[in-house]
Amino acid sequence: MATHHMAVTPPVGGTSRAAWLDGAVTGDLIPGAAGAPAAPSHVDADLVVSLDGVGVKRSGTALVRDVDWQVELDERWVVLGPNGAGKTTLLNLAAGRLYPTTGTVHVLGERIGRTDVNELRTRIGLSTATLAERIPADERVVDVVVTAAWAVVGRWRESYDRADEARAQALLSQLGIGHLADRAYGTLSEGERKRVQISRALMTDPELLLLDEPAAGLDLGGREDLVGRLAELAYDPDAPALVLVTHHVEEIPPGFTHALLLREGGVVAQGLLTETLTADNLSKTFGLPLVVERSGERWTARAA
Repeated sequence: MATHHMAVTPPVGGTSRAAWLDGAVTGDLIPGAAGAPAAPSHVDADLVVSLDGVGVKRSGTALVRDVDWQVELDERWVVLGPNGAGKTTLLNLAAGRLYPTTGTVHVLGERIGRTDVNELRTRIGLSTATLAERIPADERVVDVVVTAAWAVVGRWRESYDRADEARAQALLSQLGIGHLADRAYGTLSEGERKRVQISRALMTDPELLLLDEPAAGLDLGGREDLVGRLAELAYDPDAPALVLVTHHVEEIPPGFTHALLLREGGVVAQGLLTETLTADNLSKTFGLPLVVERSGERWTARAA
């Protein structure tokens, strides 16, 4: 699924609203980040995400601890683990929306805490349940996508040129929902909404795409359709680096290359997908004996 590269021109107007929408949710997590001078980076240019000894504590509780993790340009990672393992925390670190308590986080060559995160976030595509909950039900589907060009949710006074509109429509079409562009977002099925959210995440032609449980809440047909479309994206050599968070090995699309397994905030195993998704590693990750089977490029797991 080729994501044809179109320049997204920042819309005019609405800048104060954009700052409010973005900062109200996450701005207070990164002290002094907005407008901070960029520090020289010595991170390998091929590294999209680099975590070194990272820990995050909130109210004395360790959400993640001692995490070392690197994502390169052409890699597609799945992050697996039970509830409370630290998956979403890790994704927020990679999205520049959370500041580490210990260790260092570099994203796209910028060190979190020493760069302007508002500028950095324009280079990252993000799809999460938290963001989805903020999308107005009466918003036109195409506007849900195009407003990502200025990091707002809900079209207001921003102006978008024809290239923005064309890119939004093209992304919806590539995900099989171009015919829904003028529908109200709230009238869509859950599967259709997920595809709109991914289209939105791709709107700014990001260098890094982060997907937090994109198949959650889908029925079997909806899940399989989405997995197939994500597989097309994973195989596209022009697609950005991908990180997908899930609880289920059945939701791993073909074309994904690496896996990171988390439990209680720590890394159980990481590396090439075929070497990491073993019965032993997954049993440790989920805390019970599991049988893991592979058929082609799809995976299943069940209790032993």
